[in-house]
Amino acid sequence: MRRTLTAAGETFPLATPFRISRGVKTVADVVTVSLEEGGIVGRGECVPYPRYGESIASSITQIETARAAIEAGAGRRDLLDILPAGAARNALDCALWDLELRLAGSDIAAALGLGSPLRPMATALTVGLDTPDAMARAATRLAGVPLIKVKVDRADPAAQLQAVRAAAPAPRMIVDPNESWTMAEVEGLQGLMAQLRIDLLEQPLPAKEDRELASFRSVVPIAADESVHVAQDLDDLPDGYGVVNIKLDKAGGLTAALELALAARARGLGIMTGCMICSSLSIAPAWVIAADSMFVDLDGPLWLSRDRAGGVTGADGYLHPPTQGFWGGL
Repeated sequence: MRRTLTAAGETFPLATPFRISRGVKTVADVVTVSLEEGGIVGRGECVPYPRYGESIASSITQIETARAAIEAGAGRRDLLDILPAGAARNALDCALWDLELRLAGSDIAAALGLGSPLRPMATALTVGLDTPDAMARAATRLAGVPLIKVKVDRADPAAQLQAVRAAAPAPRMIVDPNESWTMAEVEGLQGLMAQLRIDLLEQPLPAKEDRELASFRSVVPIAADESVHVAQDLDDLPDGYGVVNIKLDKAGGLTAALELALAARARGLGIMTGCMICSSLSIAPAWVIAADSMFVDLDGPLWLSRDRAGGVTGADGYLHPPTQGFWGGL
């Protein structure tokens, strides 16, 4: 039976601006893919990321190049050869997962042994980049949650981190400079990160400069984000990294993300699951990776002023799964 593919851009306004070292977001721009076969519809979503040269238009163009093969019956394994890793492949891969499970009368929890129903999980809640005083005010509202993630830059990371930790002394803390630091800053802030009980430092150096982390032994684990997209990237990863941040939009879908998680664990690396600013349709498949991760950072939909009906919800630093049948089969 023939499939029908549709792909379109959608925009979800944010409730408040999201600031990182690269700029400010006020909306989440996504591409939604639907695959219909025999009256059954599978859905997937991706977030094109300008950091990787992606846009809504370029992602839809990529998806269109795969249309003939997908509508003729190509599966997830075929897709790995049809499209490169990235946002476009992610939307198609996740739509294929959803469609396959629905056609089989199964769901993702049963298929991958996750346990059903899915359980709530602690997720990092983000303190966006701002002045130290503004970041402290934001952190005060998160003082009782289990995990926060702090966006910093090169302006005055010490003051930013000290302000956040003073306002929120209890939560575990991830620090994310988004590639904005130098190696001198990584080394110079080691003592402060130990003093402030930082749990993870995420991608401090630009990906093209992270060879400087070779043989470096940080006082806190360092996670590779932009430096690792797929399993093959692990071959070139400097040994200063101890954790890999897996994002489906980087890996090009859940299929490749599962391969990356397996390969990372085989090398003794910890797993973090991350996301872009997105709707719950991006988060539902990422739940599979997050269910067995050291760190979970899936608060993307919690920044939205409106989300898709039936999506994930958040309360007190915990992410609650979407309604039954939202994505992933039954």
